[in-house]
Amino acid sequence: MFEGIYFANPNYLWLLLVLPGALVWHLFTWKKKQPVLKMPSLSGFQGASSFWSKILPFLYVIRLLAMALIVLAIARPQTVDVSTRTKTNKGIDIVMAIDVSSSMLAQDLKPDRLSALKRVAETFVEDRMSDRIGLVLYAGESYTKTPITSDKSIVKSSLREITFQGLIEDGTAIGMGLATSVNRLKDSKAKSKIIILLTDGVNNSGFIDPKIATELAVEFGIKTYTIGLGSNGTALAPIGILPSGKFKYGMTKVEIDEALLKEIAQKTGGIYFRATDNKKLEEIYAEINKLEKTEIEEFKYYNYDEKYRILVLLALGLIVIEWVGRNTLFKSFI
Repeated sequence: MFEGIYFANPNYLWLLLVLPGALVWHLFTWKKKQPVLKMPSLSGFQGASSFWSKILPFLYVIRLLAMALIVLAIARPQTVDVSTRTKTNKGIDIVMAIDVSSSMLAQDLKPDRLSALKRVAETFVEDRMSDRIGLVLYAGESYTKTPITSDKSIVKSSLREITFQGLIEDGTAIGMGLATSVNRLKDSKAKSKIIILLTDGVNNSGFIDPKIATELAVEFGIKTYTIGLGSNGTALAPIGILPSGKFKYGMTKVEIDEALLKEIAQKTGGIYFRATDNKKLEEIYAEINKLEKTEIEEFKYYNYDEKYRILVLLALGLIVIEWVGRNTLFKSFI
């Protein structure tokens, strides 16, 4: 019955503490207010006590109840219906440029670099509720896997589909991966445009120089975060293909052009990160998630439903009952 009811002026509720004191005072002074008639014997009045004389004290209780209702009404009980509307002030368009060369099957991250990246990237996508995201894949060449979209289910589905299948030439064309990402974002009307470029190697393929692609990103105001993926030293990675068509694995040296990745990030206003294990990769994407916050304005609308009116009506009803009682049925006792 009282669920969701709040008092606009709760300080007035302290007045309720006066009522028990008033009741106690009335009980102590009740007999003193009654007229006294001294008689030598009361035997002639046995059984003369009436029903109305017994319920006369309840008139004062009715008065106290009316006062209590008035105090509650002054405190203004009400229910509040809150509706919320959000407005995105600054949307962010993000392209995730992912290296899918055969070296991404190296097993220094578990179960391998590509699988670890897909899992972390999917969590990142889920957290970007108000942004648009696209996917660019590159190895020796590059192509758009998913154009920028606000449909997160499409992006996550595309992430899960990423595998190394040799569909594009092997190698690491960092310049082409970055240039394709810039091409997806250059016409974007978003307030902020971001590229997250991940690679585990050095630029050894493609016909676009990474520095030219960096200049394009700067020209279109696109910030680029770069991530070098791979442990320090050596890692178990594909070194050839067996007659069965499966990869042959061996220990290979981890080579990442960190100088280039740092330069790309520095010139575009981004940051370079190095992910040497699964945990570090998760921390990097969490850090980027914190750095690139979408500004969301929240509007709250309050609809107040006042409940004091019924209390006032009940109090007036009790006051009328008490007044009528004192001036009719109980008039002879007062």
